[in-house]
Parts: sequence; structure tokens; C-alpha cells
Amino acid sequence: MRKINLAEKFRSFNDHWSPKIVGEINDSYVKLAKFKGEFMRHSHANEDELFLVVKGRLRIKFRESEVQLDAGEFTIVPRGVEHLPIADDEAHVLLLEPKSTLNTGNLRNDRTVDDLERI
Repeated sequence: MRKINLAEKFRSFNDHWSPKIVGEINDSYVKLAKFKGEFMRHSHANEDELFLVVKGRLRIKFRESEVQLDAGEFTIVPRGVEHLPIADDEAHVLLLEPKSTLNTGNLRNDRTVDDLERI
């Protein structure tokens, strides 16, 4: 067994909206990502997603509401729920989601990450 130092892992990359794998648990990946700016409104038909803010602040807009997360807070976006992540300033986020989860969900574009990097 090994321990993971989140601060060290976050220092190892600078790109935004490109999740990195730092661990596996059952059929899910533990991912780290830096968010800055607005991503895109999307959904995941078959996967729930956990967003845990490690540093900074993250807003997630839904069609009828919005949740704001500060460091140490998380939310779970249920499968099928359209959401729009926004980080006005850089946020460091831990994601826990099934291995099948595509970062852009039901959309494919230049922000889609098909081959996740392990760090």
C-alpha cells in the first residue's frame, strides 16, 4: 500500500479541465483536476460523479439551481443531471467516478480526454 500526497500530485501538472488518475477503487477512478473558467454544460447518462474541492472554490450550475463548494466540501451529481462546472479562480478538485466516465459526458469536443494520464 502507498499513500498519496494531494499537494504533491497537484503540483505535478498545470493544465485545466484534464483529469489525472491517482488511484482506483472498485470500478471507479480517483482523479485530480485543476479547474479554471467555465467548462461546458453536460451530463452523464450512466455515471454519478463526486466533486470534492481540495483548494479554491467551485460552482456547479444546474438547470434550476446552483451549488457552491469551498475547500473541504463535496457534492455528488447524480447520473443524467445536466451540470456546468465553473471556477472563477483556479480550483483543485478530486473526482470519484466510474472508470467509464468521459469528462465531457454526452458531448465530444476539443476538451474531451480519451486517454487519462496516471500521475
